Amino acid sequence: MNSRVTLGLAGVLLLGAIIAGYWGLTLSRQAPAAEPVAAAPDTPVAPPAPVEDPTRQPVVVLVRDIAPFVTLTAADVAVEKLRTAPAGSLASVDQVIGRTPWRALSAGTWLTEESFEAGSPLARMIRPGERALAVAVDEVINAGGQLAPGDYVDVLLFLRKDENNPQPTAQLVVPAVRVLGVGNQMGLTNSGQPASPAHSAEEKLKQEQLRAAARSVVLAVPEPLLNRLMLASSAGVLRLAVRSADEQQLARYWAGDNNVAAGLDSPRRELIEFSQLSLTPPPKPLAVSSQTVPGKPAVEVIRGTESTEPTP
Repeated sequence: MNSRVTLGLAGVLLLGAIIAGYWGLTLSRQAPAAEPVAAAPDTPVAPPAPVEDPTRQPVVVLVRDIAPFVTLTAADVAVEKLRTAPAGSLASVDQVIGRTPWRALSAGTWLTEESFEAGSPLARMIRPGERALAVAVDEVINAGGQLAPGDYVDVLLFLRKDENNPQPTAQLVVPAVRVLGVGNQMGLTNSGQPASPAHSAEEKLKQEQLRAAARSVVLAVPEPLLNRLMLASSAGVLRLAVRSADEQQLARYWAGDNNVAAGLDSPRRELIEFSQLSLTPPPKPLAVSSQTVPGKPAVEVIRGTESTEPTP
């Protein structure tokens, strides 16, 4: 009797378990619908904050066309983020507001210091009181094609012997002048930016090849010595002697020291004759033929019909 009761209870429990499992499975499949959350009509939704790209650089560009000599305002410029900032570009609008460009600029132009400076890059490579003068050169005058912008050279003059120059001479015309450019390759402007930058390795190699074959050199000549160099270039053959970089001539220039004209004594040209270089005495002047000394009358000796003047 007990066994039958036990079996009956087990069957009831098993049936209840089956019913409960089926009921739970049915409830799990019925997902309750989510009620939408109504936003408050008067609450503004804030936009997501933009993510700054650290690889992009700020560049100031124009948003409208600008006529020459018109002062820039905040409405004329904007800052754009570029992956590669152009060389010399400005990064802040504070650097351009209130400044006046010297030429017409179109919308979309990125601004540099050159946008507000008049003149060519060559004119911005010299200081007041200096003049940029081109001198014709060849491989010998150009120091074997090794001159480069930024070098300092002494300008020497060689005069050949002719009817106006009885002795060949060599002299120092202008000392310690700065080389601004060799051929088409220019150096740095006074702002420290390259006047003719090379944007690729191929372009840099091409500039080096053109520099070695240059036929002109541009020198920064102090204005008081300009006439002397012009006369020397037309009077004889010039040579450019390169000065040592250890003299720090370029560093003195950037420090504001430019006293070449003041330190050169114009009347004293350091003239050197070839006879001095060869350690031979100069040629002696021709002997002057004897003449009757004025103020001492000659004595005439008369012998019959013959007259003679005795030799003293």
